[in-house]
Amino acid sequence: MTTIIPSPRSVLLRAFHTAVQGGHPARALQGAVLPVCGGRTVILSAGKAAIGMAQMVRARVEGPVSGVVIARQSELPQSIQDLTVLGSTHPVPGQASVQAGKAALYAVQDLGPDDLLLCLISGGASSLMCAPWGVTLKHKVHLTEKLLRCGATIHEINAVRKHLSHLKGGRLAARAFPARVVSLIVSDVVGDDLSVIASGPTAPDPSTYGDALEVLDRYGIVAPEVRIHLERGHQGEWPETPKPGDPIFEHVENRVIAGGSAALRAAAGDLQAQGWQTQIWQEGVTGDARRAAADHAHAASDLPPGAALLSGGETTTVVRRDGGLGGRNLEFLLSLALEAPGIYALAADTDGTDGSSPAAGAVITPDTLERAWSLGLDARKYLDRSDAHTFFERLGDLVFTGPTGTNVNDFRCILRASAGS
Repeated sequence: MTTIIPSPRSVLLRAFHTAVQGGHPARALQGAVLPVCGGRTVILSAGKAAIGMAQMVRARVEGPVSGVVIARQSELPQSIQDLTVLGSTHPVPGQASVQAGKAALYAVQDLGPDDLLLCLISGGASSLMCAPWGVTLKHKVHLTEKLLRCGATIHEINAVRKHLSHLKGGRLAARAFPARVVSLIVSDVVGDDLSVIASGPTAPDPSTYGDALEVLDRYGIVAPEVRIHLERGHQGEWPETPKPGDPIFEHVENRVIAGGSAALRAAAGDLQAQGWQTQIWQEGVTGDARRAAADHAHAASDLPPGAALLSGGETTTVVRRDGGLGGRNLEFLLSLALEAPGIYALAADTDGTDGSSPAAGAVITPDTLERAWSLGLDARKYLDRSDAHTFFERLGDLVFTGPTGTNVNDFRCILRASAGS
């Protein structure tokens, strides 16, 4: 009998699929204990996993139920019993985001101490559920675009957004008081910081107006209307976001049910079962994507044949020229191809979309640069104009999944194939 050995490319794609399933809320919710209450249950599901989470939870909740599900426009139409399903925009908020934010605020008003607000939160909710405060939507859109392009971290971005919102930074929990609040959370943040995931709508916020102003200064962001609002808050004219120790959080439980660690463990287990010597190198890679590529190239130089190296986390990119397509994973891979020729690798976003690219990520092979050169593609030029998507599209190496129903950071896998693979 002939044994068919999977190609390294197919191994990479299988590892990514396994990681996505390992970090999927459907798996986590199967064993989750759901709260019960003696009054009304309001379900608020928002983020890139909103629809799947709401469907599973609604099927298990008894008694009077109402609520709102806020998902990406591309995932509609959907219908869930007793719940209003709304489409919204990501990664930059739009008018649909504002309508979704209003619906969320309306859903939690007038709750009593016997009622339950059951929040199902996943990454992306910050943009999908928007309730601007002190600035217009136009100002908030321009600010979000600048923050995304300058290389700011998610902690920095959300420190600003939380102080321009009626919902974020624990303010949703304040709106729901005195009801009991339970949030089941799919984490897309390194370290599972509850105050940062989806801008922490039901979590205490340790950041301040002063912190938000420092972010604008750090990246040289000019946004006069935003600065005026933040400065007035810093001077005490506006109330701060609810802080740790605030009595409203005595009735709040925030529970992370899925994250990047589970995704990496699932992929590692599957690779080991296939005979690969597998190492989870780092679970929480952060910082510039190009710097991360250099670090991974150095780590990969020590890999023996038949070995796999995995990492998670979320890097950042700086858009260096307008008009290009791609996100942090595609930039990471293009940098890695230049830093470490001779390896196979995949990098992709577990939500199915990498930045401005419609692809989840891409694959590189030992002959990536050779194939590019034969097509007249200069990898360095594509990298310098922030257009990694077009580079990998021309090579046929993009990875497409569509919306995956989860969002648990990025997944990276490097293989050092054995001879003959």
